[in-house]
Amino acid sequence: MAKPIILCNTAGMTEKEWQAARMHGPKGDIPYTVGGSDVAAIFGLSPWVTPLELWKIKKGQMAPTVSANAGQMEMGHLLEPVAAHWYGKKTGSTVIDDTNLYQHADHPYALANFDRRFVKPTGEPGILECKSCTYHKAQDWADDAIPVYYELQLRYYMAVADVELGAFSAIWGNNPDYDMAMPEITRDKAKEDMIFERLEQWIWSLEHDQPPTMADVAPTLALESLAKIYGPSQKALPSIEFGSKYEPALRRIAVLQDKIRECDAEKKTYEKEVAAHSVKIAELMKQHERGVLETTSDKLLIDFATRTTRRPDSKALKEKYPAVYAEVLKASESRKVKVTVQPK
Repeated sequence: MAKPIILCNTAGMTEKEWQAARMHGPKGDIPYTVGGSDVAAIFGLSPWVTPLELWKIKKGQMAPTVSANAGQMEMGHLLEPVAAHWYGKKTGSTVIDDTNLYQHADHPYALANFDRRFVKPTGEPGILECKSCTYHKAQDWADDAIPVYYELQLRYYMAVADVELGAFSAIWGNNPDYDMAMPEITRDKAKEDMIFERLEQWIWSLEHDQPPTMADVAPTLALESLAKIYGPSQKALPSIEFGSKYEPALRRIAVLQDKIRECDAEKKTYEKEVAAHSVKIAELMKQHERGVLETTSDKLLIDFATRTTRRPDSKALKEKYPAVYAEVLKASESRKVKVTVQPK
């Protein structure tokens, strides 16, 4: 396979210029492109973007949404040099900055920016992806495991770069002996062929105006994505007439919603009973925070501690500072499917 084509150097580009180059190439002459972060979304495996949302962005039918965790993404970018430094130090590899935008030699739509390159002490070159995460996500990297959406991204980069090795440097704390993982992967042509077969189908769908479905997307992510794609509901629009093939799903939704209401009612009943039993216990506890009852088989530990929560008094704020109250009000929109069975 031929080496990749260097389209441009992205160093010094503004964010707008860089995004434009990624979308259509630096000359604007590539109708549709795929980048490394797009691959998992195309497979329906991204935790952040659905195939339909990405498809509409590529078609110019919607703008990329502003990330809710923009600060976390900025922090991840700032931590890239740290992750790269420790990868080089712990492995003995030479880590190299690379700010070029590359194009796959055989697939013009396939573009890539690499976090870093590396050269092992044995002279073998590879692509390094630098990741950072919170502690509760560290388990995703346990025992050299790799989240599948990141593996797809790195295998795509290895294919574009035409190298046989790839590695991650993932960090989640400030102790490099324990708070990082550095799993490596070798090139797998079978997986690579599978990736590019799907990407070819994706490009075809863009060229032939065939949007993907939400069939293989996690339901919660799919609903959030559809809300972003189509926006708020419009009261003036007529009712949608559903065909009979949707009856089983609609009836199941109605049944499950009834069960949820029953569970909520049952929960409230239990909470009232807990409160009733708790009155006598609270009388005995007085100012004490802890209590204990020892039996022959176990201990019952009682907690009656004061916990203080602080939140703005919206009523007082509105009365004293109406202008400030109006300025800080934040609108929150949501849409949920609700099915009601109405006898004829």
